[in-house]
Amino acid sequence: MTTPPFIPGLELSRRFYLEAVKPLLDRAVPGPAHSAGRLGSGSEVLGFDTARSADHEWGPRLQVFLHPRDVARHGAAITELLSERLPKSFCGYPTHFDETGEAGIGVMRATEGPVRHRVEVADASTWFTARLGFDPGRGVTLEDWLAAPTQRLAEVTAGAVFHDGLGRLGPARTALGWYPDDVWRHVLACQWQRIAQEEAFVGRCGEVGDELGSAVVAARLVRDLMRLCLLMDRRYPPYGKWLGSAFARTPRGPALTPVLAAALAATDWHTRERHLAHAYESVASEQNRLGLCDPVDPATRPYHDRPFRVLRAERLAGALTARITDPAVLALPPTGAVDQFVDSADALGRPYLARAVTRATAPGHPLPPAPDGPGTRE
Repeated sequence: MTTPPFIPGLELSRRFYLEAVKPLLDRAVPGPAHSAGRLGSGSEVLGFDTARSADHEWGPRLQVFLHPRDVARHGAAITELLSERLPKSFCGYPTHFDETGEAGIGVMRATEGPVRHRVEVADASTWFTARLGFDPGRGVTLEDWLAAPTQRLAEVTAGAVFHDGLGRLGPARTALGWYPDDVWRHVLACQWQRIAQEEAFVGRCGEVGDELGSAVVAARLVRDLMRLCLLMDRRYPPYGKWLGSAFARTPRGPALTPVLAAALAATDWHTRERHLAHAYESVASEQNRLGLCDPVDPATRPYHDRPFRVLRAERLAGALTARITDPAVLALPPTGAVDQFVDSADALGRPYLARAVTRATAPGHPLPPAPDGPGTRE
């Protein structure tokens, strides 16, 4: 198969819907009302796809949403109609997807028979619940916000809606557009707290000759700072593959990227710490400009009487927490949203697990006491 010119996936899906899918839906009997878009997983949804993306789980694909009763009555017939009537290719790309042996990963392939297409037919409530663990059309609770990984929130608020005949997608995406202010303060505070817990370790590891350990801690801190900048910019941080690409689009990205890269490239802890201190001061100053809390001196300082340069990031965490007025948010432990304290893709990719872990951190949940006290890290 000759490789066609690359078309960004969202544009390909939009044209596929308008030119190939919608005409068939319009002629369907009895022609139920629908919404359509390209949401969910996939690099094109976040706008990061390239020609390389076409090798799997990419192509002319989208979601068609029906009223639940129409899914039951007509969903299977519409899926079959599309299978029989869709063109075999669109803009040079096959509309048929073979499933590989890797957990059903779809790959575009030419076919002479019916098309095994990737037009997903569902009702919005079921689809959102499968992605997030809840239906935003019924409201978004505090637990919902905390249990939804930012990757999943990015997937359902990015992408594109091509048609919203049901009037469900627009309100749902608006409801999920960003955290309520007190939840935002809490998530930011917990991100600063993560930095506070390890910022002194870059120097401490280096002081005992463990440059590898110092570099590992520095890399963790760089990742936390990148996620923090995205959160400050009201952008849901994506998972690791696209974190750097998303960070580069933040206001601080162009200036901070060389600083963070220098911290990662450093071969001694003094240089590593110097670049991180620069980054801390820059991001702390940006936090002050947001006006979400009282200003905090952004200058770095020694870590107690040890010769390590740190921000004492817990000061920013405390300032943010002091401005939270919602008692339910104030009662939360300093762990934040689920992907601030869980980094297993297998856990974060299963909403029921993400919700169970989040619920386990809620006030009043019967957990055994921590042997060294809550949050203690020496």
